[in-house]
Amino acid sequence: MKWEGQRESENVEDARGSGGGGGRGLPIGGRGIGLGGIVIALLASWVLGVNPLTVLGLLSGDGGGVAPVQAPAGDSHAQDPGYRFVKTVLADTEDVWTAYFQRSGQAYPMPKLRVFRGSEPTACGQGEAAMGPFYCPADRKVYIDLSFYDTLRQRLGAPGDFAQAYVIAHEVGHHLQNLMGTTANLDEARRRVSEREMNALSVRLELQADCFAGVWAQLSQRSKGWLEQGDIEEALNAAAQIGDDTLQRRARGTVVPESFTHGSSAQRVRWFKRGLEAGDLKACNTFGAEAL
Repeated sequence: MKWEGQRESENVEDARGSGGGGGRGLPIGGRGIGLGGIVIALLASWVLGVNPLTVLGLLSGDGGGVAPVQAPAGDSHAQDPGYRFVKTVLADTEDVWTAYFQRSGQAYPMPKLRVFRGSEPTACGQGEAAMGPFYCPADRKVYIDLSFYDTLRQRLGAPGDFAQAYVIAHEVGHHLQNLMGTTANLDEARRRVSEREMNALSVRLELQADCFAGVWAQLSQRSKGWLEQGDIEEALNAAAQIGDDTLQRRARGTVVPESFTHGSSAQRVRWFKRGLEAGDLKACNTFGAEAL
C-alpha cells in the first residue's frame, strides 16, 4: 500500500501522553462498537465459558507492525510512522465518503480518530486497549491503541498495512451506520429482544461495516491507485482471522453459532468482497438479506 506522502487527516487526536485512566470498561453494542472490539475478550470468554462482555479489559497487547508499541515521547509523536499511517488512512476515508455523499447532495460529517495508550475516557465509557479499536456513537470518534496492530499481526495471523487500513475503514463504517440511524435502531431493539436475537442483529451490524469497508477499498483504489499486489488479500485474511468461528475454534476447539456477534470468517470475507465488487453502499443491506 503506497500510503507515504499522501494527505494526512487533521481529525486525529493523539492522547498517548495524556495518561488515560482506570474505569469499568466500555459498553458494547449501540453505545460502543468495535471491530477487533472484543477479539481478545472473545478468546478469553470462550475458554472460560462466560459472557465476553464480562472479560473486556482483562488483557492488553504488545506493540509492533506498522505502529510501534511505545510511541516516541514528546513532539516526535507527529513523526511516529504508525500515527502518520492512521492519519493517512482516515484522510482517505474522508475523501471517499465526502465525494460519495456529495453525489446525492448530502454533506458528510467526518468522525474524529483518537489514538490512545492503555485506557481512555470516552463518551461511551472507559475505553481499554484490550477491546481493540472501537467507535463511540455518542462522540462520533474512532478510538485505537496502536498496539492492537501487533495483536492483529502476531496473535491473530493478519499482517500487512492494508489489513490495518481495513480495521480503520471498518470502524468508519460504524460511523456511517450512526449517521444513517442504524446504530440507534439497534439500541432500541436491545430493549425488546432476547440476547440470542441481539447477537444475530449484532452480526448483521458488523457484516455491514465490513461491506462498507469493502466499498471504501474499491472507491479509494479507483481514485488513488495506491493498492499493491497482495493488499486486498491482506484485508480478506484479516476478515477471516477475526471471524467468530475461527476465534472460537482457536480458543477451545468448538463453535457455538448462536453466540456469534461479529459473523463467521466466511461471512466477513463475503460481505467485504460484496462491498469491494459493488463500490456502492446500497449493496450492503445485511439487515434485508435472507442469508448472510
